[in-house]
Amino acid sequence: MSQASTQIINPTFAGNGNPDLGYNPAGARNTDSAVPLHPTEPVIHDYSCDGPAAGRLGFRWTYGSKVAAKNRDPRVQVVQYNEDTFVLRQNVCVHWEAPFTYLLFGNKGALLIDSGATANAQHYPLRDTVDKIMTRWGQARGRNNVPLTVALTSGEDVAQNQGLVQFAGRPDTNIVPTPLEAMKRHYGFRTGWPSGTGAIDLGDRVIEVIPTPGTHKDGVTFFDPYCHILFTGDLLFPGKINISNDRDFVASLKMLKAFAADRSPKWILGGHVEMMFVPGKYYPRFANHKPYERILQMAPALIDEALQFAREVQGKTMMLIRPDFALFNGVSPDQRTQVWPDDIPNISPPHPF
Repeated sequence: MSQASTQIINPTFAGNGNPDLGYNPAGARNTDSAVPLHPTEPVIHDYSCDGPAAGRLGFRWTYGSKVAAKNRDPRVQVVQYNEDTFVLRQNVCVHWEAPFTYLLFGNKGALLIDSGATANAQHYPLRDTVDKIMTRWGQARGRNNVPLTVALTSGEDVAQNQGLVQFAGRPDTNIVPTPLEAMKRHYGFRTGWPSGTGAIDLGDRVIEVIPTPGTHKDGVTFFDPYCHILFTGDLLFPGKINISNDRDFVASLKMLKAFAADRSPKWILGGHVEMMFVPGKYYPRFANHKPYERILQMAPALIDEALQFAREVQGKTMMLIRPDFALFNGVSPDQRTQVWPDDIPNISPPHPF
């Protein structure tokens, strides 16, 4: 008998292989949350777990075309991180910034973080895509009605606020107000901005809202304690980070560092990808063909690196290149560096095929 066949599995940790657990009825085709195939009543999922919930981002994003008009990729690419977490990306040939949006589910509702760069629903069918995901999710969970909250990492960011109009008038939808003062009242940031935290309760999955101005005066970061993911928008992402207020930027990164030390995030997911897989190299603005992108997810350790170099550019009009991001403080986003950092290999990226 092989060693594998003699292993003893502890039923407490057997997950879907443990029929003694109440949510694992015998004979059911169970998914991560062990949902019956055709539930007759709303399924309640347990979002409490030790450490981050499992999820997967092992894939390649569509990367556009040399001639945008000939591109035939989906206008919205959808990737399911896990049963209750979806990552959506706008086609780079619809808008060159190709922003990401995130759809999270709980037992009482769903949250859409950011809304993309295009208002026209024919060019960028975000609402239709979200509606279809929510319908399928609701059917799997035995729910006919799933309330939706739409919130932005920044109401100022035109690459993330244009799709908001698609959700105007949508039933059972709460849109977090975008004017700064109204947004602060909504989250309860009545005094002391930018300090404290707010919350969005999705039903046993409470998303924390952290004030993080610096690239935008109304910037916020969302933390999901279920997947242990920080959604940072324009504050920290693999691309050209345009600092609008360097004092706020440094303060927000300090706050994020302290928050991460307490919460132990697994990933940072920002609003864009602009860096190539070659360290320190990035795509120019308006490029709609990006075949050699860096991956979206960033390790939490990059908060420390971003803070270190944010302090270096503070009070200076300059740009600074790092392997995974570039800081632009008071300079044009088209600024070119005259001095390449000594600690980053200067590798020429491949020519686009």
